Amino acid sequence: MSITDTSNVNIRSIETDRKISRGLSEQSFWLNLGPQHPATHGVLRILVRMDGERVVEAEPVIGYIHRGHERMGETRGYAQFFPNNSRMDYLGALTYNHGYCEAVEKLAGIEVPRRAVFIRTITSEFNRLSSHLLWLGAYLMDLGAFTPFIYIWEERELINDLLNHVTGSRLTYSYNRFGGVHKDIDDQFITGARAFIKRMRKRFKMYNRLVTGNVIFQARAKGVGAIPKQRAQAYGLTGPCLRACGVEYDIRKKEPYAVYSEVDFDIPTGQNGDAFDRYMVRFLEMEQSLRIIEQCLNRLPNGPYINDQAPRDLAPDPGEVFFAFESPRGQVNIFIKSDGTRIPYRMHWKNPSYTNLSILAELMRGQFIADVISIMGSFDLIIPEIDK
Repeated sequence: MSITDTSNVNIRSIETDRKISRGLSEQSFWLNLGPQHPATHGVLRILVRMDGERVVEAEPVIGYIHRGHERMGETRGYAQFFPNNSRMDYLGALTYNHGYCEAVEKLAGIEVPRRAVFIRTITSEFNRLSSHLLWLGAYLMDLGAFTPFIYIWEERELINDLLNHVTGSRLTYSYNRFGGVHKDIDDQFITGARAFIKRMRKRFKMYNRLVTGNVIFQARAKGVGAIPKQRAQAYGLTGPCLRACGVEYDIRKKEPYAVYSEVDFDIPTGQNGDAFDRYMVRFLEMEQSLRIIEQCLNRLPNGPYINDQAPRDLAPDPGEVFFAFESPRGQVNIFIKSDGTRIPYRMHWKNPSYTNLSILAELMRGQFIADVISIMGSFDLIIPEIDK
């Protein structure tokens, strides 16, 4: 069943309801999973039809916090759109900030100093680490495991301390600028980054014992929500959800930007496409992010961190640009059309959470309600990205 809005659910006809009810026992009923309060970050409602403990039908209901980011992008200057980036994906804010800058620089023909390109890659990968860590802690909490969250939060706070030192923020970043970054990284940041890499690699062993090898977690994740490779491709899944199905596709490798073509890293993939594989892909991706950061620190060039000749009040020549980048949740596509003024004529974002959500209705059908919670958590959906 397709993603729909609230009104379509509420005006479901009696005849349609009768058709759905055929073959169900008298114990069947509708159940709302969500929505949470609209003031929270992510508001997703899943309307499910239950037959005992089994899901007969599931329908995501979106739009509770739609804010019109694309329309706002068409009513203000290019630089004025910076705060919007981090409010689409608040956990991958730096990757969005980075990707938006690259798109506009490609449109306007702005050169970026080498040092700034390395700094962007380092900070984006730290943000990817932070996002994956928070997802892991929240996912395990959904399954009833509280202890790992405490350890994971400690790692994330250390990353936030590093990013806060250079960006001045801990969540919604506007650090990148057209032509570079707002502030250079210093010895304190570099020393802290190297210390964190060393610490995190030791902690992976602990997380493997605490989580990966945990028989309860394995029972809740292995074989749950498995997606065949062909089905994942048919639905256009992206990011870890696609790679868990065995598809080795990552924009950082396939269409490299920043310095990803100059560093050595692997693309973790799964085999079964189930919740456990989605966990493993993200878990292994954290080590790859550490590898990328370490290589960038070792090769960090001297020089300026921003192009001082880049215009502050940008008005690119008429034209259009398409740019794709890899956020923690998958491929993000940006399209911008310029009419020669300081305000974009058109702006469109294709976000991974919206694409990945499309398969949930089919995936949940026939599952136990307890497994539905595990499936939803394993997808790492960011709802403001869907309700952009």
